[in-house]
Amino acid sequence: QVLRVEFNHRIDYNDFISKQIGSIHMTQFWSSLLWFVLGGAVGALLGFYFTRKAFEKQLKENPPITEKQIRAMFMQMGRKPSEAQIKAVMKSMGQG
Repeated sequence: QVLRVEFNHRIDYNDFISKQIGSIHMTQFWSSLLWFVLGGAVGALLGFYFTRKAFEKQLKENPPITEKQIRAMFMQMGRKPSEAQIKAVMKSMGQG
């Protein structure tokens, strides 16, 4: 027995063109997707950075609790706070 292999060398021009155009569309799709993801990542990083800076500025200008408020709290409890006690409370809250 002899094995016969036949090759069909006929190239369909329309099929060839449609594959090329499809390839171009897929390249554009992945390129667009890449730019979209990259832009989102850059936007998220910039947003995080500037929001953090604004938040830190607000905390610096308006701390959550001041020494005056701690003094008032001690006085309401009927105690006369020393400066060392006030500093200790501020330090324990991470503000001193």
